[in-house]
Amino acid sequence: MAIIPQQTFFVWSEIEKLCDLERLKLVIEYMPDEELMQALEKERGKGRDDYPVRAMWNSILAGVVYQHNSVESLRRELSRNGQLRFMCGFKSQKDVPGSDVYSRFFKKLFEKEDIINGIFNKLVDELEKILPGFGKNLAIDGKAISSLAGHKNKNKEEDGRRDIDADWAKKEYKGINKNGTAWSKIVKWFGYRLHLIVDADYELPVAFEVTKASTSEIKKAHTIFEQLNKNHPEIIKKCETVEADRGYDDTKLIIKLWDEYKIKPVIDIRNMWKDGEETRQLSNIKNVVYNYKGNVYCYCLETGERREMCNGGFEKDRNMLKKICPAKQYGLKCKCMDKCPAASGLRISLEENRRIFTPIDRSSYKWERLYKKRTSVERVNSRLDGSFGFEKHYIRGLKKMKIRCGIALCVMLAMAVGRIKEKQEDKMRSLVKSA
Repeated sequence: MAIIPQQTFFVWSEIEKLCDLERLKLVIEYMPDEELMQALEKERGKGRDDYPVRAMWNSILAGVVYQHNSVESLRRELSRNGQLRFMCGFKSQKDVPGSDVYSRFFKKLFEKEDIINGIFNKLVDELEKILPGFGKNLAIDGKAISSLAGHKNKNKEEDGRRDIDADWAKKEYKGINKNGTAWSKIVKWFGYRLHLIVDADYELPVAFEVTKASTSEIKKAHTIFEQLNKNHPEIIKKCETVEADRGYDDTKLIIKLWDEYKIKPVIDIRNMWKDGEETRQLSNIKNVVYNYKGNVYCYCLETGERREMCNGGFEKDRNMLKKICPAKQYGLKCKCMDKCPAASGLRISLEENRRIFTPIDRSSYKWERLYKKRTSVERVNSRLDGSFGFEKHYIRGLKKMKIRCGIALCVMLAMAVGRIKEKQEDKMRSLVKSA
């Protein structure tokens, strides 16, 4: 007879070996949520405490860690998982809250958006202290989040279920195939847009804002950087570059980043020139031209041969890019070397064209290397979809979306802080891998 020995009712060491429970333990321990807990407990006062505030909050964090995309899914997990109930603060299966309890609790959370944003900012400050170089390189992008509702509701009265905030937006992607033909793709969605700034090296969020889908990414980029400067001035001071795709190609934003914050913009550029216009003459230099991508060329005054000028760096004090004669740099022969105005090199003021000429030369290898960091924000967006449940969700309404995004990003940062302090830096971005 195979006798199964009586299992110990509860041993803490067994919990520590379990992957999801260990991650939840990290999040609960390192989430700076005491202000939120005290505010909610103060509102409850001396009323009934059948479902303690802290247990309810812990269970919501558990829903994110365990990747549940609905309250009912979370409730089923709590009903069958005694160890999870214990960690959240529920004593028995009968103590698992009903869906109506969660609905009322979320309504309370909707009123605490500022406090939840404060939790996010505290975690960012903590990471700035414990991660070397955190905030040195930033990347920004907008993420489309569809609403559960598929279209606008004709009834504009709020009832807690219908979505009266979401609207339509579209995004067009363009490119060139290998055979030289142009392609384009238009993506439409009904819902919201998450504007996200992340650390491009550590792939962790630094600032965010949730808006209706139709809100302009460029306009919101201005305000989100202003807010970042207000909430985390130290990050703005240490930040050296901002990477973004051509959706953020805006002269005012480029000027703002460099002139106000001394942050070098590494933003892809759109071709806004007229059809057939390949180059423009550089001011006061008759044999030097440039294209919309920032490549600068000189022409031999005798043969008409065109060569691309070499990069000579950036003079911060003068706000000028330096260009070097290619013949001198590479030891090439040029018949008009003695009379060429570009033979001794050029200085190009950023004022020549603020979109095209930026502190980091667009035609340099450095620009290409830094621009590759832009994909960091796309990977964070992918984690939000896959690991944090935004690919398939049941969220309607702007308030709900703001709170759910805020909680998810707080969990992401709390997990990172916990991993670092527990000497698990290699797993600080992971919600899925075991410790």
